[in-house]
Amino acid sequence: MTTRVTAPRAGSRGSGIRRGEAAAGWIFTAPVIVILGIFLLVPVLMALWVSFSDWTGRGSPLSGDVGFVGLENYAAVTSGGGLAERDFGIAMRNNAWYVLLVVPLQTVLSLFLAVLVSRAILRGRGFFRTAFYFPSMTSSVAITVLWLFLFSTTGVVNQVLSWVGVSGPNWFSDPRGIVHIALGGIGVQTAPDFLTTGSFLGISAWDWMAGPSVAMSAFILMAVFTTSGTFMLLFVAALQNVGSELGEAGMMDGANGWQRFRLITLPQLRPTLFTVLTLGLIGCWQVFDQIYTGTQGGPAKTTLTPAYLSYDSAFIGQDWGEGAAIAFILFLIIIVFTVLQRWVLRERPVSKRRAAQYQPKGARR
Repeated sequence: MTTRVTAPRAGSRGSGIRRGEAAAGWIFTAPVIVILGIFLLVPVLMALWVSFSDWTGRGSPLSGDVGFVGLENYAAVTSGGGLAERDFGIAMRNNAWYVLLVVPLQTVLSLFLAVLVSRAILRGRGFFRTAFYFPSMTSSVAITVLWLFLFSTTGVVNQVLSWVGVSGPNWFSDPRGIVHIALGGIGVQTAPDFLTTGSFLGISAWDWMAGPSVAMSAFILMAVFTTSGTFMLLFVAALQNVGSELGEAGMMDGANGWQRFRLITLPQLRPTLFTVLTLGLIGCWQVFDQIYTGTQGGPAKTTLTPAYLSYDSAFIGQDWGEGAAIAFILFLIIIVFTVLQRWVLRERPVSKRRAAQYQPKGARR
């Protein structure tokens, strides 16, 4: 009698192992998922409900006394025509100029510092990396207090400016926009009529063009100073993974240093560049602690930001619905800009015309 021995199929065994690994993975990650769900997802969903309700901050927002008001809180800050809309417009203008200046400056500076400290001929590279990164390790509250001292009327910055014959402003008490100051320097003192007739979020085009105030400019300098070190380390790590073979090939083809960096090194830094721009964008739209510690929106609301306005509306003004609505509008703005950034920095296929330049002459048609 012959006994047939059937070997187990490799596919079923492999799928069983994969199922076991998946189950083990879920078991190990379950505590973190539960914690994030309780302390992150549930509060976010409750805040979303508050933005659509008339909750007064007393009792539970899920109680029967809380009514659904739809988009009234969102309409109040975007098209209500009152003080809430104007404050939101001022906050958006301030933060838009903040993002427009901080994100490019900190990205360019951090990349420059990364290239500088990655050069083999530089002595003491470890010291310079630590020195450039040190401001990022310091508490933002401590840096803000230091900045208030440095940029005070009799502070160090104005003392240094006086050495070159420049009378420094009263930085954190000057609400004038730097663009308006520059236009005033060339004789433009009043706005043209077409820039003052219409408005967006309660702010005229002339006010949108004011630029960051002198006070907000000080915060912009502080942001660039404190964040460039962190992003420098990201670029340093990325530069270490860039192969030297392509650079040597470019050198053999006669490319100078700038051409090798622009055409060879920079394209290989695309993923890191996207990360730096995204983190910078998120951080700039969420700026809060510097404003809370420094000026609390003053002078004349020229340092007011949406994040601080959300706090002020909810915790100070006790208008929790508008505060939550501002927070979720800010969330949507960040998502839109992140997706747009992703699209701009996407990998693009090489065009046929450009690919033909690298083909042998006999292969071209």
